[in-house]
Amino acid sequence: MSFARTSVAARPSLWPAAAGRVLAGCALLGAVALLPWLSGADPARTVLRARSADQNPTPAELAAVRDQLGLDQGPLVHLGHWLAGLPRGDAGVSWVSGAPVMPQAGTALSVSLTLMLGAFAVTVLVAALVCARTVFLGSRRRLRQDRAGTTAAVLAALPKFLLASVLATVCGVWWGWFPSSGWEGPQSMVLPSLALGIPSGAMLGGMLDQALPAAFHEPWARTAYAVGLPPGNIARNALRRTLPGILPQLLPTVVALVGGAVAVEKIFNIPGLGRLALEAAVAQDLPVLQTATLALVLLGVSAGILIRALRHALLGRPLRDGALPTLHRPPLVPPRSLRWITAACSVVLIALVTAGLLRDPLQVDTAARLVAPSLEHPLGTDALGRDLLARLGHGALRTAGVALAVTVVSAITGLMLGMAPRASAGPTEVVSTLPAVLSGLLIAGVTGPSVWGAACAVCVVGWSPYAAQTAALLEQERASGHIAASVALGAGRPHLLRRHMLPAVLPALLRNALLRLPTAVLVLASLGFLGLGEQPPTPEWGRLLSENQPYAELAPWTVLGPAAALVVLSVLAVTGSALGRPKGE
Repeated sequence: MSFARTSVAARPSLWPAAAGRVLAGCALLGAVALLPWLSGADPARTVLRARSADQNPTPAELAAVRDQLGLDQGPLVHLGHWLAGLPRGDAGVSWVSGAPVMPQAGTALSVSLTLMLGAFAVTVLVAALVCARTVFLGSRRRLRQDRAGTTAAVLAALPKFLLASVLATVCGVWWGWFPSSGWEGPQSMVLPSLALGIPSGAMLGGMLDQALPAAFHEPWARTAYAVGLPPGNIARNALRRTLPGILPQLLPTVVALVGGAVAVEKIFNIPGLGRLALEAAVAQDLPVLQTATLALVLLGVSAGILIRALRHALLGRPLRDGALPTLHRPPLVPPRSLRWITAACSVVLIALVTAGLLRDPLQVDTAARLVAPSLEHPLGTDALGRDLLARLGHGALRTAGVALAVTVVSAITGLMLGMAPRASAGPTEVVSTLPAVLSGLLIAGVTGPSVWGAACAVCVVGWSPYAAQTAALLEQERASGHIAASVALGAGRPHLLRRHMLPAVLPALLRNALLRLPTAVLVLASLGFLGLGEQPPTPEWGRLLSENQPYAELAPWTVLGPAAALVVLSVLAVTGSALGRPKGE
């Protein structure tokens, strides 16, 4: 194969990705336009309740609202009118407030973008701290011992809304360092940026920390060290080699904060786009919801194109010419503490679950409301006087089982879609910034609120990180020299898939899934808290966090127990996978 043919083959047509973006965006906007009619509730009643909190409107009032909003015309007419006004900068008026939509959507978007940039800065800092040891030792050829990844797992499992509550109370109220509420200036973005950026940075840093040893093991790194190049030069080139495989995770992890930081925005009273979209979806304020959704779609597509261009710039000509070497993780000695950490986490979880199962999770004792931990109630009680240890133990299997099922389905779906990168690029960019609560509202409108409906809603949006990662890693693998050699020797697609493609993707995909396991628990909890998922009084870890979050300052033990259990589960998943990893993987 000539150089010209190789160069041309490395430039795939842009039309499939562009068509996928348009189709995915149109499908999403169409589904949003159907929300008031899919929900099963009378849109006129919902809008009137949002306007005046009237719980029992008269038939005449409902008829007046239907006539004012033109609800009898159907969703397609409304969608057509809304689309027709966009070229003129007119997104209609709010069904609830009657104010023009475009100014409030623009203000909310600017606030969310500013907050996202602050969270991105914290994300980069935390990710750098997580992988600093590996960069330091690897650039000096002193990397001998593997890492369990427990620090990244602990930080990534921290619930953002719980971290936000702690920061607002301690740094905002007690110490007075930064504003604890509102959006008035640069100081207002410090605490919410920390709450959003620390878990995101730990997740991305953990993935990068696992990828760096393979880059330091490449022949160029050994040669560079042998000829005396500075460690900083080696570190920069290793980061340039590994960052392209991590960059696609910025879209579902950092950029998605524009629409997915609803809980943090509510805690700090930030008028962001996520909060605006949630309130519009709950009130069925269609013009506002459609405009917010369009803004998220455009943001996701723009960020996806930018990230793809940055990846190609980092990889350079080897990617275009099909001469990119494959990264192989070196054989590293597992840390001595790995088995002890895994055993300790297992013992703690088993003890919590066993002790909790021996207690009644539904017994209400109003005389023992918000009781601190004691011998009678080792983890304390909640606002209804229910024993938290009992609720924690009885909710363990259900929490872990549903979250694991959601993670497995999302990972498999993302793997399959990522193997067709041209077709899945557009849907991945569109879905990456879609809040799970919007998906939950759409699915609940069809199936009704249930735990499995909430699980399906999370799966609908949860596959995008894995699809982005799979597409990025496969693109690099296809550009490697040994793939061209295998094809020249007559290897078919099944052989390439089994022996080259899947082994290059699955280990990194598994680590990503394990780091995102606690996120699935928290997203399911947020849907349950809105009445779209697990219904009370069923005990479930994420729901325990959501229910007790208002009491975090008065009775911190109500959230510390579920949060600690979630962290232990995350650490156990990460360390357990490290123990089962083949030496040299």
